[in-house]
Amino acid sequence: MKVLVTGAHGQLGSDVVARLEAGGIETIAAGQKDFDITDRKAVNAFFEKEKPDAVIHCAAYTAVDRAETEKELCRRVNVEGSANIAEAAQKAGAKMIYVSTDYVFGNNGTQPLETDDEKNPLNVYGQSKLDGENAVLAACEKVFIVRVSWVFGRNGANFVKSMVRLGEGRSELNVVCDQVGSPTFTEDLAVLFLDMIQTEKYGIYHATNEDYCSWAEFASEIMRLSGTDCKIVPIPSAEYKTDAVRQLNSRLSKASLDKNGFSRLPSWRDALQRYFTPDARY
Repeated sequence: MKVLVTGAHGQLGSDVVARLEAGGIETIAAGQKDFDITDRKAVNAFFEKEKPDAVIHCAAYTAVDRAETEKELCRRVNVEGSANIAEAAQKAGAKMIYVSTDYVFGNNGTQPLETDDEKNPLNVYGQSKLDGENAVLAACEKVFIVRVSWVFGRNGANFVKSMVRLGEGRSELNVVCDQVGSPTFTEDLAVLFLDMIQTEKYGIYHATNEDYCSWAEFASEIMRLSGTDCKIVPIPSAEYKTDAVRQLNSRLSKASLDKNGFSRLPSWRDALQRYFTPDARY
């Protein structure tokens, strides 16, 4: 099997590439310099040249707040770009994993969200990912939609790195306590992707690390494990204004993983512990 990874040098893509290669899978690690996903001709030419059997589509516009003012760019990458990848995959007879987000829901309840629950995105980014899901499903038959949340990894910018950086020079930090969900460690997600891409169990999945927490609880554990002497002060979302509105409920049900025989990811606390232990990989 030959697997193409888009966004291969990003936070998620780099770990996906590492896991595939560790698993002995022939891997094509593609970044922006290799082809522009928003250029249909360039995408088709790359697929025709490389002839992948599968594609794990990690390339995406993920700047949630900036998307509110960069609507066109966000949609061009997340919707048009994803459609281009899906169309090329269909022509090549390739499988495709499309990485989506909890923000497609816009839910403020407290129950874990099932894959088919009502969608009502509250921000531009969430709407772009939902539209991307629909575009991919319409263009390609062999598709895995995998929704994740609160992604963190060793590469690229993320909440964990931001908290450590901000906490180093302060005695306390305000962090919202009423948004509840699950962090997703890229190394654990990469393991699932390797398992998933070798099957034909297509469909929509939720994949985050197990157990739930608020952003404030997540931040407190980050400070503890990093040895950063900074107190986390829990505050409601109403007191922390952002350009993009964020839903309060990001709890994702893993029933789809269970039904299809895929292993759930380890607990987020276990994942964060391994994040701060560089030798604990895969």
